[in-house]
Amino acid sequence: MDRHELCEALRAAGVPDAHYEIPDCPGGRPPHEGYYLAQCEGEWVVGVHERGRREVLKTFADESRACAWLYERLTYESPPPSRLTAAEVDELLHDGEGIERRAQEQLERALAESRRRTRHDPPTAGH
Repeated sequence: MDRHELCEALRAAGVPDAHYEIPDCPGGRPPHEGYYLAQCEGEWVVGVHERGRREVLKTFADESRACAWLYERLTYESPPPSRLTAAEVDELLHDGEGIERRAQEQLERALAESRRRTRHDPPTAGH
């Protein structure tokens, strides 16, 4: 997949243009915040543009792998939240510390998943 095919695939998947900046990708203006793809010194860089700063997330030797990785990041759907049991609901309603503890645990799991996904390339079927 090259950057032009990536643009088409992201649009087909319903990802808004404002969520990414890809060279030569027709559409709206570059986002003030979102993911970007760039070629720099012979390598392909995928990063995020936040609060006026660009941060490199991953560097690739070829365009195809960079595009596949960015596609995976932009189309990933997180699993739905788990339902609480009646006992858990009762505990949370009567225990502020329980709410805080559970929120912290969920945040830590989400951050760990994000770090795991950042470290591993997605499978590139046929590329």
